[in-house]
Amino acid sequence: MPLQGKSERTSDEPMDSAAPHLSGTTAHLPRGRVALLFTVSLVTAAGNTAMQSVMPSIGTALHVHDFWISLAYTWSALLWMICAPVWARKSDQRGRKEMMAIGLMGFIASFSLCGLALWFGLNGYLSGIGTLLTFALFRSLYGGFGSAAPPAVQAYVASRTSREERTKALSLISSSFGLGTIVGPTLAPFFILPGIGLVGPFAGFTAIAIVVLIALRLRLPDDSPAYAARGDVIAAPFSASSDSQPRPSEDDAAEPTLFGDVAKVSWFDQRLRPWMIAGLLGGHAQAATMGLVGFLVLDRLGLRGDPGAGAQNIAVVMFAGAAATLFAQWGVIPTLKLGPRASCLWGISIGAAGVAALSVATTLHAITVSFAVLSLGFGMFRPGFTAGASLAMSRAEQGQSAGIVASVNGAGYIVAPAIGVWLYGHNPWVGFGTILALCGAVIVLGIKGMTSDAALMDQDGQSG
Repeated sequence: MPLQGKSERTSDEPMDSAAPHLSGTTAHLPRGRVALLFTVSLVTAAGNTAMQSVMPSIGTALHVHDFWISLAYTWSALLWMICAPVWARKSDQRGRKEMMAIGLMGFIASFSLCGLALWFGLNGYLSGIGTLLTFALFRSLYGGFGSAAPPAVQAYVASRTSREERTKALSLISSSFGLGTIVGPTLAPFFILPGIGLVGPFAGFTAIAIVVLIALRLRLPDDSPAYAARGDVIAAPFSASSDSQPRPSEDDAAEPTLFGDVAKVSWFDQRLRPWMIAGLLGGHAQAATMGLVGFLVLDRLGLRGDPGAGAQNIAVVMFAGAAATLFAQWGVIPTLKLGPRASCLWGISIGAAGVAALSVATTLHAITVSFAVLSLGFGMFRPGFTAGASLAMSRAEQGQSAGIVASVNGAGYIVAPAIGVWLYGHNPWVGFGTILALCGAVIVLGIKGMTSDAALMDQDGQSG
């Protein structure tokens, strides 16, 4: 949708400190530029969910235990957690466009090489374990370099839109992740073609990302690296602002704040602490569920001997979950006007109900509905803790807050998927019981430790 409003300057020429914003001006981004930024986020989210939909079947074809398939993502997730805040700060020094390009190139290199490694393994040129080790090595390129793109996209939008337009623009960009999780599983079966088989999605989304990188290089103007982003947080890949109303406490006409003038924000800052703990616990619960659902589909539907049919059924389940996530972000949160605390508590409660239903589901229909319910819940939860972290911090600290939130999101995927699959394989009731315990801990924390939505909107990052 078009982002309307007056602008003191309509180009992306570097802002000069001698020409601060005039009071009452409203900067905006052209629709074509917003569409390009949307696509940058969309292609990586779609590619990763397409990969998740085929990896359980690939592991079965390689005769590799489910645990090792899940563990193959660990190193990449660790690198993402470490590198995302670094790239967030780098974007202020080298420019947002450059960081987006680095992120896309990291995705392209990782996806193409991972696909090649899996093709060699499926065709007998590498052993199963050798294939996974090579896959994990190449996957680390995404964690190390692909993590440059999301903070840069957020920073580009936040630093070029007024406060009135910024929330709408950031919410639109963040919804690209939710849409990507629908597009990925939907397109994945169409890329499973004769000759390349289950690695087809890797080739398909690599080609799409190359086209997007070329468009980025040609269509997005170079930008100034002088100032840090100012705006609300987006956390890749499943979040959107839970509050569509701008906060009134800071003046949009204020001159941009130099990044170097802002003190470094600690992970243990007391303003962030309850939101980050909730994000870690809930993120681990969601990551463990995402890690085991593909294997659950294969087991409950008896498809271990038919990897192709397994991939198609997993895609159906993940499509339903992605659609529910998008519905939470585009429909439930804005319609009900949920604040961060309410979004966290309602979301994690609904998510827990979906996890409980999934634990006893035995048919494709039951599994699909259960996964959609839990995805709806986590689709409400993630924007809640993300927006809570944003509202707890001052405007000048938003860039660093975004980097920390991105790290928290990545932290959930370091060991949780592998542990979830291991517990599920050992005893399904233990696996699902652990996930439900994590959800319960978030509920207790939310009731006792999270600032109320009304108080959070008033404090505006001034405490702590």
